[in-house]
Amino acid sequence: MTPFTILTAVAVPLLRPNIDTDAIIPSREMTSVSKKGLADGLFAGWRYTAVGGRVPNPDFVLNDPVYRGAAILLAGENFGCGSSREHAAWALAEYGFRAILAPSFNPIFRGNCVRNGIVPVELPTDAITWIASTAAQAPRTRLVTVDLRHQMVTAPDGGTHSFSIEPEAREMLLHGLDAIDLTLLRRAEIQAKRQADRERRPWVYL
Repeated sequence: MTPFTILTAVAVPLLRPNIDTDAIIPSREMTSVSKKGLADGLFAGWRYTAVGGRVPNPDFVLNDPVYRGAAILLAGENFGCGSSREHAAWALAEYGFRAILAPSFNPIFRGNCVRNGIVPVELPTDAITWIASTAAQAPRTRLVTVDLRHQMVTAPDGGTHSFSIEPEAREMLLHGLDAIDLTLLRRAEIQAKRQADRERRPWVYL
């Protein structure tokens, strides 16, 4: 994964509460088990008109040209609820989102974000609403900054908001590590433990 330290980017508001994983990536869009090829299906039920397949819905925020290239998503409470499908995080990451700001996340979805290089930032609803309103005044120039190293979000008006994140999740994101990489950081301890066990129970290793 690509390490995440600090990101300054366009932030797109999608402040609906309880956006579930089927809304993030509908099941009909999950045509493979690969992490690739899912971005086009992101929010497909809202992003495209009901008739015409891939005809963009002009009323959906991601189709607004001022939010093109957005890498930060501003969301409502309980984001990523519903099923545990990891495809939701894959689709968001492939589209280009590196951070999601929401009052709360479904725990499984939150973990999927971390394991796919997306920073899940929990902030109070009023803070996210304020960030969204100030960014909306000129989305392409009034940018939002997410600083994972200092666990701080800077709004377009310069206001700052601190956030907390689990130390292990922070370590994974800062260094671009997946769960296996994180385990291998303790390779020496694992090998020492195995060697000690081999000496104590040699018959197990025949």
